Amino acid sequence: MKVISRLLLLVFLAGLSLQLYFAGRIALMALVDPESTAFERSAIYSVATLTGSLKWRQQWLPYRDMSDNLKRAVIASEDASFTEHDGVDLEALEKAWDKNAKAEQRVQQATQTPNAKPAKPAKPAKIVGGSTITQQLAKNLFLSGERTLLRKGQELVITLMLEKLLSKERILEIYLNSVEWGEGVFGAEAAAQHYYRKSAAKLSAYEAARLAVMLPRPKYFETRANSGYLSSRANTIVARMGGVELP
Repeated sequence: MKVISRLLLLVFLAGLSLQLYFAGRIALMALVDPESTAFERSAIYSVATLTGSLKWRQQWLPYRDMSDNLKRAVIASEDASFTEHDGVDLEALEKAWDKNAKAEQRVQQATQTPNAKPAKPAKPAKIVGGSTITQQLAKNLFLSGERTLLRKGQELVITLMLEKLLSKERILEIYLNSVEWGEGVFGAEAAAQHYYRKSAAKLSAYEAARLAVMLPRPKYFETRANSGYLSSRANTIVARMGGVELP
């Protein structure tokens, strides 16, 4: 019994130490720009392993120098209530849960219909996320891409730390400077130079909207510059940008 108690105590102390480490790192980010994120390092390592070359484009751009068009476009596209929530948007999570449940139900119905002979196998349900910008940043900064309850729980804890220790402006600044926008392309400045040959400080509303729409699948859209969906969705985001409140 003593052995089990000691093991549980060690597990607790290890977990507490990890949380203190995360808190310390986040507190430091209030003053110091992070050089890289766990996601960046993982993505770059994967590419380097496959190709034998290191491809990494990133240049930090201060929040004040970024185009307000890009800030508004990303908020409108990724997290409309960014300035209002405390890190987690429960309404968005509920909507995502409902969409995923309905998608799973449609797939099950398609595969269980008696005497049905579909021309091709039913596609797996498309998983819709309800993560806020702060949650995405929490995952990118410290965590792996695995989908487990433990990782999701840790993401929530880090999200709350980010919201408590950093301002909304700083959270958005770090996010925009580290998020992936293509193969080896990280951050707004690298993305603006890569796609438009200009600084992120000079992006027009439509250019910013197209970049924002790319975020859920940057590598996919990088090879589909003429995508009709990309253009249509960008126009929708442009129409929403006027109502976005900036931190």
